[in-house]
Amino acid sequence: MLFLLRSKRILRYLSASQSQCRCKSDVRLSNLKNKITQGPGLKDFIMESTGASEVITHRPYIPYLPDIIQDTSKRKVYFDVYGCQMNLNDTEIVWSILKKEGFEKTEIEEEADVFLVMTCAIREGAETKIWHRLDHLRGFKRRRSLVKNMKPIKIGILGCMAERLKEKLIEKEKAVDVVAGPDSYRDLPRLLAVTESGQTAVNVLLSLDETYADVVPVRLNKNSVSAFISIMRGCDNMCTYCIVPFTRGRERSRPISSIVDEVKHLSDSGVKEVTLLGQNVNSYRDVTQNTDKFDTSMAKGFKTVYKNKKGGLRFADLLDKVSSVDPEMRIRFTAAHPKDFPDEVLQVIASRPNICKSLHLPAQSGSSEVLERMRRGYTREAYLELVERVREVLPNVGLSTDMICGFCGETEDQFLETLSLMDIVDYNVAFLFPYSMREKTTAYRRYKDDVPEHVKKDRHRRMVELYRKKCQRLNEEEIGNIHLVLVEGIVPKTGQLLGRNELYIKVVFDQTVLPSGGGGRQITPGDYIAVRIVSAKSSVLTGEALYHTSIGQFYRDYGWSERFALRN
Repeated sequence: MLFLLRSKRILRYLSASQSQCRCKSDVRLSNLKNKITQGPGLKDFIMESTGASEVITHRPYIPYLPDIIQDTSKRKVYFDVYGCQMNLNDTEIVWSILKKEGFEKTEIEEEADVFLVMTCAIREGAETKIWHRLDHLRGFKRRRSLVKNMKPIKIGILGCMAERLKEKLIEKEKAVDVVAGPDSYRDLPRLLAVTESGQTAVNVLLSLDETYADVVPVRLNKNSVSAFISIMRGCDNMCTYCIVPFTRGRERSRPISSIVDEVKHLSDSGVKEVTLLGQNVNSYRDVTQNTDKFDTSMAKGFKTVYKNKKGGLRFADLLDKVSSVDPEMRIRFTAAHPKDFPDEVLQVIASRPNICKSLHLPAQSGSSEVLERMRRGYTREAYLELVERVREVLPNVGLSTDMICGFCGETEDQFLETLSLMDIVDYNVAFLFPYSMREKTTAYRRYKDDVPEHVKKDRHRRMVELYRKKCQRLNEEEIGNIHLVLVEGIVPKTGQLLGRNELYIKVVFDQTVLPSGGGGRQITPGDYIAVRIVSAKSSVLTGEALYHTSIGQFYRDYGWSERFALRN
């Protein structure tokens, strides 16, 4: 009995002790939380571990730069953009970076304090235009320097030409203040600040991972119904004629999540069409997410100079997710390489009404011998087999291409093979160029630019003549057909509305009031209009507007196989 009484006392004591301990523990935890909230931060830990007396948490004062350049805000920037759509998107990235630093944009030269020229180095003709523009800017800068109380003009050369000709730009163009390559746009605020002391600032380092995925581009034309989205940078194909791998670096892709977020943002902003951009968009590969896929899949009969890449979400996955964001937003993409059109990509394109059935298949040449010297990774026969497969999966598809004439060693017979390929394939759009040798390329090191200039010009003329003749015939075949047209704006000279059909061909028609939701309204940019084609030229179709519609409604009404055969 005595033992039981003692046991009960012990249990009551232990219970009380545990309760008291829990109360003390709760108090200690609460006190700790308060100390963490009100106590030292990262700055204190850094000072404790390093012995520093102060840690800078604000914009630092840089003692070796004059006071005048500590803040470059409110400077007005004028953009000159040359070259491809990628350069336009790069300019929007640059503007996003500078806008956050307080710069302002102007479209009036006389107001500008900073001129930034986004350059292209693909062909000699593009560079020649830029040299002429620099001559003008040099004179403008000199005249401004004679005006009292005016800020000195700063001139920056950005992009591919900046990387390729950095030494020449600095030595020859004494008026150039900033030279920045495609991977150094984040550094532009610092580079522009450095120039205030009279120095020339240069950063042309190429990166293995820079994609600007976290930079939301600020659109230069906010009223446009279309927009460009950069999904990757650089190129690994190493075609012998191409300078891109040397000016834009190795291939790397943005995460799908950041691209989808940008598409959502543009959709919410009222954009009706986005074009996915890259040097070779359909080799896209997002390695930030796990996937069961292993080897890179290529079209039949194609090869590359590099080993098959392992893992990552591919272009078909990207198209699937991007096209699902907004079924009423058109999706386009450029540029592409024919090797990266396996069946899974074609099937996704076929399954989504809002992915335009307009594919860029740059052939570059119709001769297998020339293609081998170009290191394209396919023969004429393989290319034609791919075209046949594309048209099997995507009936009525529109095809575009790039063609080069006069490449090193090209004979007349080999050029005639290019003309015959153009005749067979029936391209709706083609970009045709005479070859121009570029320093740093493999062709510059291995081959001789032995086709005379007058021969190149003559071959280029013949390509253009054939192309225009083919386009005239193809467009005339559309007379009487009904096309889905996205209205972009107004033709200044005629006042007609201008839009593009699914194949990216211009369509013009008169303004009119059309039935809409039981009433009627004027046509405005961003509207989808069903348009009957009434006449055609080689580069433009003329039509009459029938009614307001949408992507979903138009293809529900007519179906895929009938969409370009809707005659009364």
